[in-house]
Amino acid sequence: MPTIDFTRYYRPHEVEAALQAWATEYPNLCTLRSIGTSYEGRPIWLMTLTNQATGPDDEKPAFWLDANIHATEVTGCMGALHVIQTVLEQYGRDPNITALLDERALYVVPCVNPDGMEQALTSPVYVRSGTRRYPFTDDRDGLYPADIDGDGLILQMRVVDPDGGWKVSERDPRLMRPRLPDERGGTYYRVYTEGYIRNFDGYEVKIAPPAQGLDFNRNFPYIWAPEGVQRGAGPYPTSEPEIRAIVEFLTSHLNVSSAISYHTYSGAILRPYSDKPDDQMLINDLWTYKELGRRGEEITGYKHVSVYHGFRYHPRDVMRGAFDDWAYEQLGIYAFTVELWDMIGEAGIKERDFIEWFRDHPEEDDLKLLRWNDEQLDGAGFVNWRPFDHPQLGRVEIGGWIERRTFGNPPEKFLLRTLEPNTRFVLALAQTGPRLELRHVQAEPLGNDLYRLQAVVVNSGYLPTYGSSKAQEVKAVQPIAVEVTLPTDGALVSGEQRTEIGQLEGRANKRALWGGSFPTDHLRRLTWTIRAPAGSSVTITARSQRAGVARATVSLGESIHQS
Repeated sequence: MPTIDFTRYYRPHEVEAALQAWATEYPNLCTLRSIGTSYEGRPIWLMTLTNQATGPDDEKPAFWLDANIHATEVTGCMGALHVIQTVLEQYGRDPNITALLDERALYVVPCVNPDGMEQALTSPVYVRSGTRRYPFTDDRDGLYPADIDGDGLILQMRVVDPDGGWKVSERDPRLMRPRLPDERGGTYYRVYTEGYIRNFDGYEVKIAPPAQGLDFNRNFPYIWAPEGVQRGAGPYPTSEPEIRAIVEFLTSHLNVSSAISYHTYSGAILRPYSDKPDDQMLINDLWTYKELGRRGEEITGYKHVSVYHGFRYHPRDVMRGAFDDWAYEQLGIYAFTVELWDMIGEAGIKERDFIEWFRDHPEEDDLKLLRWNDEQLDGAGFVNWRPFDHPQLGRVEIGGWIERRTFGNPPEKFLLRTLEPNTRFVLALAQTGPRLELRHVQAEPLGNDLYRLQAVVVNSGYLPTYGSSKAQEVKAVQPIAVEVTLPTDGALVSGEQRTEIGQLEGRANKRALWGGSFPTDHLRRLTWTIRAPAGSSVTITARSQRAGVARATVSLGESIHQS
């Protein structure tokens, strides 16, 4: 069995090797398949985790986890590997994990975007998601990122400019501070990304659009909008094969009722909507989202917020085409985006607006970050400013944060402790789906080969068998169907051989103890009268798209076998 080294980040070929080794080592607990092919031709691997001896995955309620939609957010892939390793190692030892795989299935895609991940781990050039050129196929004029001093990093350049908006902090020369609105008489700088300027005229420094401008988490078919409205969205919804693979899989696997997409960073548990406030969400779903989010807060220490209320990049703009919005709105899946790692919080800056902080925060916060870097990383996360003769701009200084190793992803020594509580949240959320069971199955003899057959269909899960109110609204899930299979010489005297019983509620939304009402709407009793020879068998099968399949076999006049 492979043992993942959580003191470093794995490249796509290493991830693939680990997944294949697990599938070979544990054929009864995991299977590996490719659900699609990336732009550059790499497989997009999906690991299915379930005890196949207790039934196939598509007959069980399921949970979805994906990671590395965004290229540089490599923590997510390691987090998905940690989930897989934990489940396989602890099956048969941990009763909760054992029950999870016996009764349910987990679908895990550790690396949605292997092309971008490979570039992020082998090149200093930033790529948001995919590696194909978009929205332009040619090189555009302006400043483009490049490692101009050959140190293997792309940092920042500061250039002395009397019209510049930045100055060196008096408290720490590494720190750049905004120039005051009425300030004059000092040394001021303009700050750029390290790079070259294509077709520089000696005066104007334009910013070239990114050569690889796709954002896969804007390519899902929820309020999708073209490039002029939503940057990185792609030419049409699911235009990118990586996203199309997810959409095709989830729309054909309606047993998924909850999901997490791993991203970085901020230490946040995000939920829909991106484009509208909480009061426009179906109220039962909002209550359930909040309860599940609170559980995540308890386990991870991360803050739970809706994207609209707590994670918008601009107060008057909304994000379009995101995974969690699409999964909830069109399939009724309780989908979360978990932003792993929080260097800002690690430095002691806890209470803040996740996005507004980057626009405006006190100098003391920057000093805390630098102190944290000095004390925890021995200064390795920040490169001190050093002079360099730029071939176009002349004398500049290059330095700043190594973003991918600090803000963007945990330094290696912080990786495992970042992943462990999030794995616990994944496993907790995976346990909350609905689950169909057959109980109190019996055949009462009435004489003359007549029997009164009874079964109680039960949802033992937290969520209802339809998953969410949104799933009901969009008719994403069909009613539960119960079918009786008789022996060849048997006959049905009363009752339907196949009947639809609607849906069954779960424990969700049954919270108000005082004045509350707790009906048994999680179960349904069914009866039939049958004629069949003694000793023959009758099978009852209950099917729910989201809550799984339950079967029970009655040997007439003998014992009852349930599955």
